[in-house]
Amino acid sequence: MSITVEEKARLIKEYATKEGDTGSPEVQVAILSSRIATLTEHFKTHKKDNHSRRGLLMLVAQRRKLLDYLKGKDEGRYQSLISRLGLRR
Repeated sequence: MSITVEEKARLIKEYATKEGDTGSPEVQVAILSSRIATLTEHFKTHKKDNHSRRGLLMLVAQRRKLLDYLKGKDEGRYQSLISRLGLRR
């Protein structure tokens, strides 16, 4: 249910703000979004998996906190990130 090493490396490379960046809010939100999408697909076939559903809700809450932090620090980076990830339609 987690993402592969290659997928995580691709996300880090794509969303990093500088070389070697793995902890910026952009990278963290991108990784969380990928994990959320994976879990969402999982629930299409496993509707009664409530233990994983709790994990999904925790991931969504963590992503929300990171997005709120980024919005407070730099509105431009926030807008750029949500448009690149396709959040907030």
